[in-house]
Amino acid sequence: MRKPTEVIYNSEGGLENPGRFLSAMWKDLFSSWELAWRLMVRDINAKYRQSLLGFLWAFVPSVVMAFGFTLAKNQQVINIRETNFPYPAYVMFSMVLWQTFVEALNGPLQAVIASKPLLARVNFPHEAIILAKIGEVFFNFGVKLLLVVSLFIWFRIPVTQSLVFAPWALLILVLLGTFLGMLLVPLGVLYQDIPNALMVLTGFWLFITPVVYPVPSKGIFGVIVGLNPVTPLLETIRELATFGVVSNPAGFWIVTTVTIVGLFLAWIMYRLAMPALIERISS
Repeated sequence: MRKPTEVIYNSEGGLENPGRFLSAMWKDLFSSWELAWRLMVRDINAKYRQSLLGFLWAFVPSVVMAFGFTLAKNQQVINIRETNFPYPAYVMFSMVLWQTFVEALNGPLQAVIASKPLLARVNFPHEAIILAKIGEVFFNFGVKLLLVVSLFIWFRIPVTQSLVFAPWALLILVLLGTFLGMLLVPLGVLYQDIPNALMVLTGFWLFITPVVYPVPSKGIFGVIVGLNPVTPLLETIRELATFGVVSNPAGFWIVTTVTIVGLFLAWIMYRLAMPALIERISS
């Protein structure tokens, strides 16, 4: 039997000894993979087991949104300039990517709130619940990807060898959402206003993200869309998956760098905040 880990709580801040703190971070990260896998499998089973449509719910939101915008465009209700490949596939692919980002953004806060009873009773690496949610995001994307591939085949959209680099851009998109989501955990656990505000924010965010329209190049709206950190990631994934020519590599690498550095800092903040949050949860 493995010897239980001894945990000592004291009044010193977590960064009193930075070397020990960082070492504990990486140790907990690598030791949490097995638990994260079990939590992910449990959450996926619980999500789809009690549903009549099961995995179809992974498709439904994207299909409804894509159908609605395609119908509006065809009937000239909205004026959207031509896309690089057939619009139904364009908007479906983009909507799947957008929903993947939103799931990653909401994931950390949802994971911590759902794990309140477990956090209050059991000591375990808190990274596990975040990793489990990231795994669930990728699983949901894999399910939705089946529909996207079907549309690409139906419309005979060519792909290039650059497709093999698209998963890297997708990973950055998920990590960007996770980074921003982890920043919201401390306040979101304590105040219900944060999840409600996040729902409103993502609704507005969708309209300044080139999901249902190509990236605009002129005007104030074009500047706003260009400053949106999701824009270069979404655009890069679409381009790598189709024509293989990345139109905004500088934007992609800037967002990638900010995401990696920001995620590390958000992880530190998460580690520092969790003991206080667990104390509030337990009281």
